Amino acid sequence: MFKLALYLLVTTVLLVFLLPFFYTISPYELNPSKILQAPSWEHLFGTDRLGRDVLARVLLGGQTSLIIGFLAASISSIIGLFIGINAGYFKGNIDKSITIIIDLFLTFPTFFLLLALVSYIQASALILIIVISITGWMGMARLIRSESFAIGNRPFIKILRLANVSTLKIIFKYFTPLLAPIFLISFTFGVGGSILAESGLSFLGLGINPPDMSWGSLLSDGKAVMDIAWWVSFFPGLMIFIITFCLMQISDFLQTKANQKEIQKT
Repeated sequence: MFKLALYLLVTTVLLVFLLPFFYTISPYELNPSKILQAPSWEHLFGTDRLGRDVLARVLLGGQTSLIIGFLAASISSIIGLFIGINAGYFKGNIDKSITIIIDLFLTFPTFFLLLALVSYIQASALILIIVISITGWMGMARLIRSESFAIGNRPFIKILRLANVSTLKIIFKYFTPLLAPIFLISFTFGVGGSILAESGLSFLGLGINPPDMSWGSLLSDGKAVMDIAWWVSFFPGLMIFIITFCLMQISDFLQTKANQKEIQKT
């Protein structure tokens, strides 16, 4: 299942970014004579209520969703990694302060925090990346803090500290490789969560605004005609499902491998 999910993920991402070079129909072109046409050889995913090609819009919207998802997950993962390592390595008052901050952020449901932030800011791809990053680092930070705490108690780390090895060298040379499996697992979850967060906000009209588009905004456009033109919402929804499903399968595989290594060590 892991290989299938990985191949499907890579194929989907490549198609989203490369197929528009060959499939040259404009996602913005209005055609009153082709309103809500069902999928056909001429329009593989059909057309929407303004006669625009759904496949072209799904490809362009997918680029926006994937860029937001991967960039937001990358930023939030790096923030979580930095905060978690500091909490687990230095311990004491620093750990207590960071834990309090994490708990305060986790007190608010993430999606409602997103809604609150976006409702006061004019949404754009950059704003969504920043907002999703701000609200998505806590899970990574908690995982990294817990693992860093355990690594910090290992004998060889204590020896390095006694030998006055610099903190940066200990963190980058010894902590980071040991934290890589946890980081990758959390990152894959983060990408899926970021894509879903962007899609949810855009579906509610608080995310990407016309003329720009994302999978979430395309879903929102299709909800008004879902009973007579299922394809308008189906295909962007299918793309969201494929990407998140693949990421979850990859994350589960990485987690299983990491657990097996821990069992072998013990």
